[in-house]
Amino acid sequence: MSNNPRRILVVRTDRIGDVVLATPLIRALRRSFPDAWIAAMVRPYAEPVLRDNPFLNEIILDDPDGAHAGFSGFVTQVRKIARRRFDTGLILLPKSRLSWMLLFAQVRRRISVSLRLDHLLTCTRWVTRRDYKEDRHEADYCLDLGRKLGVETNDLDVDVFVSPAEQQEARNRLAAAGIGASDTLIGIHPVGRGSAPNWVPERYAGLIDLLLKRRDVRIVLTGSDGDAPVLRRLAEANRSRVHAMPTADLRQSISMISLMRLLVSASTGPMHIAAGLKIPTVSMFCPLTACSPARWGPSGNQSEIVLPGKDYCQHQCPGDPHLCTFEGGITPEAVAQAVQRTLDRAGNSLQG
Repeated sequence: MSNNPRRILVVRTDRIGDVVLATPLIRALRRSFPDAWIAAMVRPYAEPVLRDNPFLNEIILDDPDGAHAGFSGFVTQVRKIARRRFDTGLILLPKSRLSWMLLFAQVRRRISVSLRLDHLLTCTRWVTRRDYKEDRHEADYCLDLGRKLGVETNDLDVDVFVSPAEQQEARNRLAAAGIGASDTLIGIHPVGRGSAPNWVPERYAGLIDLLLKRRDVRIVLTGSDGDAPVLRRLAEANRSRVHAMPTADLRQSISMISLMRLLVSASTGPMHIAAGLKIPTVSMFCPLTACSPARWGPSGNQSEIVLPGKDYCQHQCPGDPHLCTFEGGITPEAVAQAVQRTLDRAGNSLQG
């Protein structure tokens, strides 16, 4: 087999933010192997993140909880991958199912992360993380798999692309809500899926009150249709300047975020989407190694990170990032100040 890959499959079948953090690898592969056929395999809910990505030839969906569940679903996926005759597979999420899938699909060069028993059984090469460093970004770890192929880059900027037609559709929706092009549009994503610490809705209400003391501010609350009750409750007190805009389609959310001056959130997928769109972010983070902004922070955009004080982590934190609400650790005032600094740097003072 030629040392230069001709048909490459990048496998990242986990969360939306993780898929965004794989985009520097996809871009680097395209620039290193401009004539290669490059595909990405992701979960159906993450596919919109990679749609319109000019560095990809194809997106393959993997739905192990639905269409591709069980033995028959596994066989379907093996046949699909085999038909495409990939010579190289890069597995960014080390799962036994994926290692066996690429082996049976006759992908001859397979590289994954970390050493696992299934890697030994399937003769899958791996990239060690034994030299783990707290200040090394996840996007850089993803690039290690490309470096095994000869890719040379330290560019960690993430990519998300949106079409002019999608942006116009988002503008139309904003206009229908009474939001003008000259308004300072601040996005707030107050919900999460439990993967990182986050405020309770009442803390976001306090932040909204602070931001509305300043002129020309309109606030858009983002989330899925399932988050609509929370978003509408936060918007109720200030209907004229706070807009709950849940969406059933992630592409609609992406288009909406692309028109914002900045996005406020915890460490979530929308934060990484905003970074990929080069929209400034203000993000609340846990300083613990597994959740730290050094590893999981936004990459490639202007960003402000808000952390709780050391005393909070030592004395008030519940010890589980999935249960942490930053109560007493991050105040609405601290986040509002970060918003002001971010907009000031962009030349958009909100002072009334």
